[in-house]
Amino acid sequence: MATIVRRTLALVLMAIGLAVGIGGIILISLGGSAYYLPGGIAVAASGLGLWRGRPWAGWLYAAFLALTILWALWEVGLDGWQLTARIIGPAVFGLLFALPAMRRVIGNGGWGASGAALAGFLLVFGASLQSPMDVAASAAPKQRPTALAGNPGEWPVWGRDKAGTRFSPLEQITPANVSKLKPAWEYDTGYDPMSDAAPSPLQATPLMVDDRLFLCTQTNVVVALDPDTGKELWRYDPRVDPASGTAVRTCRGVAYYESAVAKVGEACARRIITGTFNAQLIALDSRTGAPCAGFGNGGIVDLKEGMGEVLPGFYYTSSAPTIVRGTVVLGGWVMDNVSADEPSGVIRGFDAENGKLRWAWDAGNPANSKGAPAGKWYTRSTPNSWAPMSGDEELGMVYVPTGNPAPDYFGGLRSPASEKFGSSVIALDAQTGALRWNFQTAHHDLWDYDVASQPTLFDFPGKSGPVPALAQPTKRGELFVLDRRTGKPLTKVTEKAVPQRGKAPEERLSPTQPFSTGMPSFAGDVLAEKDMWGITPIDQLYCRIWFRKLRYDGPATPPGLDEAIIYPSIGGGMNWGGVAYDPERRIMIVNSLYYASLVKLIPRAEADRQIAASAKAGTSHDIALAAAPLPMSGTPYGAKVRGFTSPLGTLCHAPPYGKISAIDMDTQKLLWDRPVGTTRDSGPLGLEVSLPIRMGMPGFGGSMMTRSGLIFFGAQKERTFRAFDTATGKVLWSDRMPASGNANPMTYVGPKTGRQFVVIAASGHVTSQSMPLGRTFRAYSLPEEK
Repeated sequence: MATIVRRTLALVLMAIGLAVGIGGIILISLGGSAYYLPGGIAVAASGLGLWRGRPWAGWLYAAFLALTILWALWEVGLDGWQLTARIIGPAVFGLLFALPAMRRVIGNGGWGASGAALAGFLLVFGASLQSPMDVAASAAPKQRPTALAGNPGEWPVWGRDKAGTRFSPLEQITPANVSKLKPAWEYDTGYDPMSDAAPSPLQATPLMVDDRLFLCTQTNVVVALDPDTGKELWRYDPRVDPASGTAVRTCRGVAYYESAVAKVGEACARRIITGTFNAQLIALDSRTGAPCAGFGNGGIVDLKEGMGEVLPGFYYTSSAPTIVRGTVVLGGWVMDNVSADEPSGVIRGFDAENGKLRWAWDAGNPANSKGAPAGKWYTRSTPNSWAPMSGDEELGMVYVPTGNPAPDYFGGLRSPASEKFGSSVIALDAQTGALRWNFQTAHHDLWDYDVASQPTLFDFPGKSGPVPALAQPTKRGELFVLDRRTGKPLTKVTEKAVPQRGKAPEERLSPTQPFSTGMPSFAGDVLAEKDMWGITPIDQLYCRIWFRKLRYDGPATPPGLDEAIIYPSIGGGMNWGGVAYDPERRIMIVNSLYYASLVKLIPRAEADRQIAASAKAGTSHDIALAAAPLPMSGTPYGAKVRGFTSPLGTLCHAPPYGKISAIDMDTQKLLWDRPVGTTRDSGPLGLEVSLPIRMGMPGFGGSMMTRSGLIFFGAQKERTFRAFDTATGKVLWSDRMPASGNANPMTYVGPKTGRQFVVIAASGHVTSQSMPLGRTFRAYSLPEEK
């Protein structure tokens, strides 16, 4: 039996050594690290010696481990996760040399190998305790209490206020008592995500206003709840198909409006306004849920009017409408990468009283400012706005984040208007739709770097006093701070040269991109081979080889006919969750993503052939688009886009993949910076390892802050909702949820009980890097005093 154990280990070592050695030859041929070839030879030789019962086998393996430890320290320092990928796997085999079956044959060499392994384990453990991924907290600015408009116990707008600060003045739940927070009630939307081929995720942030909690579900159903109990008060179902078309749908929130015409107590004096998946704008009585008869046609406005051909699922409103000076302003989500002929990205303003069109901002045709003439339509394929907007009642402006023009990955056919206004933040006059200013965050965007985040409005410390400012997070990981009156940067923005190698022959590139050098960057470091990662040295080697084969010259590496890395990925950076801002401490909270995407352009004929083959095979359209190139019809190419992952399904570069950070906006410096999220609900091959080891996990959604000094956040690949100390970033409380909280939380005071509640959607997410979909909203509060 002892011989079988010894020779089994020997065979395993020889096989691993052979695989690593061959991979090492390939990596060297690509200009990569020379470690793996001699490392593979040493492991294979140790296995051969063990098979033959030679005492030197253990000492050779011990030497291999010692040199591996030295190499790992030289390459990545005391980065715990990076050391794990390089040391833990070999160290496990080193410990096996101490088994009696081994020592009986190879003697003290077994102790040598296991001793080296133990040293490796201790090094990794010590490096992990050091947590080099953390940036320690520095002194937080002193709090200056500020009078905030409105009822402090309400959450009347998607971002708490029209400025999108996500800051509540409530103080009932504090750093001292948040550890006592418990679930108070839960609301099940009733939608089964497994019932749809293209399921709709639950990403809504409820409103609490007029003594009711208002939300939209995965199927555009609008619901009013009792804020204290979660009991349903009314429900309005527009009866739309969430799986219509070819892409996932989502409703992130609704808007609330108090009529300036109707008297209190009359029908629709207070109303809920929402958009739907079939491109309708609907106004409902907030007390009953009945459609407002005087709004549009029986409470409904058709948003397809003036749009020309709109195929099912190609255009809808995903974010809550923004209401400024009585104007309901909204854009729309447009299907990505199917065609160069997509619905218009027009921004429209409707009268909140009657639903009549007040104005339209058509980037490609200013003559359409009062709507497209009969028989005509708004300019096709212009930059759209699917992200949440912000508004300034005093300045009368609405701030519009725009996407890049369709399609995402080829821009050789774009119009001058699309080039000017794509991937920008735009200020429009809320009453006329006139353009006030435009700031572009990515020139000639070829990376799907839509401006996905809501602009956050705040007062910036100027030399002569506070300056009305706007912070615009981006998928690029750049955070721009602008004067919201003029669009001029308030912190330094530098145009830097970006890669030009590898573009398609018909493409043109911008020679530079804007970088927000006056603010902390959340783009991550430029990737290098040493940043590649894996659960074991073998899948890490696989990722290193793959990295060397890919084209990557740093940020803004252009798509081309060979596969290229997009980093930050097409998801960010920062996405639709936005940032949160405490106006009293002048602290901004940023949650950011760190993972890469891969893109390759496929010539038209080959792209069409692959798409047709997928369709002929009988796969659904969604699966066909995932397996075959994105069509991008009307351009010379299709595009193949995928994640940069190992054969085990883990991301190919090192953690962290998600972080939460605090910026002192008085100094524009980081206060603290922490990875957020553990491996508890993740693992190789999609398995859940149930180990709560902090790694920093990806996710979509945002944070919320309170005057008491708390941050609530749940947007990571983990079924955990957390509260952090604003001053230090320390986790003060957490709770397990039915699904991950890939949504924005909110808080309010119950009108009957006077208790403060915190609510978040237990949402999950549809991407492979996130979680199974959920269907509930959960409310938390402190235990009732008896």
